[in-house]
Amino acid sequence: MEIKLFNTMGRQKQVFEPIIPGEVKLYACGPTVYDYAHIGHFFAYVFVDTLVRMLKYNGLKVTHVMNITDVGHLTDDADEGEDKIERKAETEKKSVWEISEYYTKDFFDAMEKLNVEKPDIVCKATDHIEDMINLVKKIEENGYTYKTSDGIYFDTSKLQDYGKLAGLNIEGLKEGARVEKNPEKKNHTDFALWKFSPKDKKRQMEWKSPFGKGFPGWHIECSAMSMRYLGETFDIHTGGIDHIPVHHTNEIAQSEAATGKNFVSYWVHNNFITTNGEKMSKSKGNFYAMKDIEENKIDPLAIRYLFLTANYRTQLNFTWESAESAENTLNTLREHMRLLQEPDNRQSSFEKIEEYKQKFLGFINDDLNTPEALSLMWKLIREEKEISSKDKYELILDFDRVFGLKLNEIRIEEKIPEKIQKLIVDREEARENKNYEKADKIRDKIKEMGYDLQDAKDRVKVRKV
Repeated sequence: MEIKLFNTMGRQKQVFEPIIPGEVKLYACGPTVYDYAHIGHFFAYVFVDTLVRMLKYNGLKVTHVMNITDVGHLTDDADEGEDKIERKAETEKKSVWEISEYYTKDFFDAMEKLNVEKPDIVCKATDHIEDMINLVKKIEENGYTYKTSDGIYFDTSKLQDYGKLAGLNIEGLKEGARVEKNPEKKNHTDFALWKFSPKDKKRQMEWKSPFGKGFPGWHIECSAMSMRYLGETFDIHTGGIDHIPVHHTNEIAQSEAATGKNFVSYWVHNNFITTNGEKMSKSKGNFYAMKDIEENKIDPLAIRYLFLTANYRTQLNFTWESAESAENTLNTLREHMRLLQEPDNRQSSFEKIEEYKQKFLGFINDDLNTPEALSLMWKLIREEKEISSKDKYELILDFDRVFGLKLNEIRIEEKIPEKIQKLIVDREEARENKNYEKADKIRDKIKEMGYDLQDAKDRVKVRKV
């Protein structure tokens, strides 16, 4: 069955055809690690994870590459302002390396809780400075650069189709441009490939180069790293819709100026997460991190379920009420998975099983239509009479290869031994008395005895590990 993806380059759904039959090369724009990962990021990376799972479900071999931006991302997302990580390091009185390491770990910890599979290759910008320098040299050799007092810039007027991804009206941009912050730029849309270190301030991150001591521009990072691991032309590039007009537009420009080849076949972008109608972002301070989810005693997988109820191209407004509702629905699903493991004597219709498989494949292959795929699963659970409990269970586990809700871990609840029950009571008493050290020790003891506790709002959930 064919796969259709909405390609931002062309603004329409297109049949997906990989460059190499049976293989997919995919690059996902990763986080800038200067602060905690938040729900807006979670939406983006659950989407990418679900996309990768869908491709694999179709029997395709996927090479998934994601970058970690730990240098070069300035505060205005273009060529002005401070480096976000340098500024954070100064604020917290730490080294840039400590900052990037801490927030990179936080990011992957959050991804693990959301059951987002780690990419095949995770590449840090600071490990690929030489690749970036070599790419800038190639662009320079091809005649697309010029030098200013603060860096090496890409001359967008020399690329005939600059802005094709975003459909930018370059002349309109020039007419509507305010006074340019950098008067040395030839064109309003020109961007930095390499920035020189400021003369009046010592940077923690800077490197020698043929152009002068400095650091890479934000956009050059993704081009250099994606082409190193996936080749000069690859299948899919993902990112948020906010990357379309600047970051991804400039990636295309510099990459194609360097190679003379088409950079990416399919550009697939996710929409924003909003809260109270505003885009969730670090700059606005209106974001929720994993610690907020856990403090509100919400299961992270409920957040994943919530995301699956919306198409990745729609804007999802996050509220704690919607998170709680998703958790209730997920817990209901888990209860059904327990009940479906109870034996029954029904015989399944093979035709019905195949019908569900084909419908599920049709939904996920139609630009990742997870809301319809979830509805199909609930129809199977609640309405289907021609499929046995055992086969329903197996079908849902098959669907969960794409959903990623860890439904294979749901087991028929066993009777909890009296020793464990007594320890749980002791722990609850310790918590009520605010003796958290004792409560933690009891929890560790319970874990040593083979059981895990999860604190929910109304009760303590116990499962065997």
